[in-house]
Amino acid sequence: MTGIELKHVTYTYPNCSDAAVKDLNLSVAPGEIKLVTGASGCGKTTIMRLVNGLAPQILGGSLSGEVSVNGLDAAATPVASLAEHIGTLFQDPEAQFFALNVGDEIAFALKSRGFAPAAIEARVADAARRMGITALLGRDIHALSEGQKQKVGLAGILALGPKALILDEPTANLDPEATEALARLLGELKAAGAAILIVDHRLYWLKDLADEVLVMRAGEICRRGPFSMLEDEALRAEFGLRRAALADPRTRLPRVPVAPLGAELSRVETPARLGVKNLRFAYPGKAPLFSAVSFEVPAGITALIGDNGTGKTTLARILTGLESAEGDFSLDGESLGRDGLMPSAGLVLQNADHQLQMRTVREEVEFAMRAAIGMKAAAGRSKRFGLFAGLRRAALTADDEARIDALLSALRLSHLAQRHPQSLSGGEKQRLVIACALVKDPAVLILDEPTSGLDGANMAAISALLKAEARKGERGRAVFLITHDLELLDACDRALDMACVRAAGRESDALLAEAFRGAGAQTRA
Repeated sequence: MTGIELKHVTYTYPNCSDAAVKDLNLSVAPGEIKLVTGASGCGKTTIMRLVNGLAPQILGGSLSGEVSVNGLDAAATPVASLAEHIGTLFQDPEAQFFALNVGDEIAFALKSRGFAPAAIEARVADAARRMGITALLGRDIHALSEGQKQKVGLAGILALGPKALILDEPTANLDPEATEALARLLGELKAAGAAILIVDHRLYWLKDLADEVLVMRAGEICRRGPFSMLEDEALRAEFGLRRAALADPRTRLPRVPVAPLGAELSRVETPARLGVKNLRFAYPGKAPLFSAVSFEVPAGITALIGDNGTGKTTLARILTGLESAEGDFSLDGESLGRDGLMPSAGLVLQNADHQLQMRTVREEVEFAMRAAIGMKAAAGRSKRFGLFAGLRRAALTADDEARIDALLSALRLSHLAQRHPQSLSGGEKQRLVIACALVKDPAVLILDEPTSGLDGANMAAISALLKAEARKGERGRAVFLITHDLELLDACDRALDMACVRAAGRESDALLAEAFRGAGAQTRA
């Protein structure tokens, strides 16, 4: 048949005794969308690798049964040839980038397949328009936000016009508005006859799109049926699934007051833990992202919200000392240097791979704790040498080991303690870097899309953990959540809206421009 079909498929990765998927039967006909969901590690990503030929052609392992795409044997057809029939959007879009420039990336596969220059130009323009990224065509691909990268990855697939698509967590880094736009686009592709297989933890956005839902556990399809079956709360609890319907909590979250240059900052209802005054920052050659804006944040959970590319991740890097910016920073009313927050802050990056470097899961958390101890020991000494000296000497106490045990347990990682971090699933890596941040006992904790690869059960566990961590200690923590995840936003106490930050910045720019005009007039007089 045309489309995607798996018949009695069992697959085992190399050097593994247990099959990753067992006796799978699944088909996606032209004009259909099928959703595969289930708890982390249930075998969803393996299905994707089987369909696009990566397993077993690239990854090795043993396969029984039949996997076909548009009538082609996926295990025997070279991956490059199979890619002409099926487009794959990986969970981490950077894994499939080859070019440095957005336009070049979208055009890359077209050029490699010999399309005429005029056709390439037209296809790139059309794909960029459909994904709403025309303004990004000349941008450095590595300077984009993760959500923008996600759009670029999908634009590259759309430009090729494949008859089948498989999308792995396609909304993980998208804001709710971009998610709605993606749903509309997939509806158009479905109507045009594409066979689309979606692997995702987020469910609500597919309510009116999915023709069938398949729920997996331990490599097997355990439930299948219409989307309406996901409305059964007992079923979702049994399989650790996310909610099937959501209200947008952004409308009810109180906003953190943001003041422009010279304006009095409205006081928050509780004492501020973190204060930022007259923050200024711009990337070289770019317009300012932050123009003399001020705000204060108390203990508790504050959502950083805004469209993709509005500066949320940049603000997180500034607050943790990874980017140098102008302005005054304070913690509990005490002034700090530009990078003075670094010893008091913990950061969870959007791409967990960027923070993993040790041989085992437990060693990652132990290293993070030793780094925190070394940072404190380095206070007053040379940062360059004091930190590493602290790392070498730092010995963990019984209380430290107990803290590590408790975090691994709370984040459902205890059984993975001796695994290599790079062998974990995306959701498991995400939980690991959260453990590494929390073990430092930071006053300010910043998490950038911490639930992008998490199932319902693990997302609920992290939500509960963050609520508890925000209340810990005498003063509590100031927890920042950079998230587009509507389910996680339910855990937040307030929101710092990038639209408000930008508006305050425009006011500051206007005040400065007026001041310069006035000064110029006085000079001429």
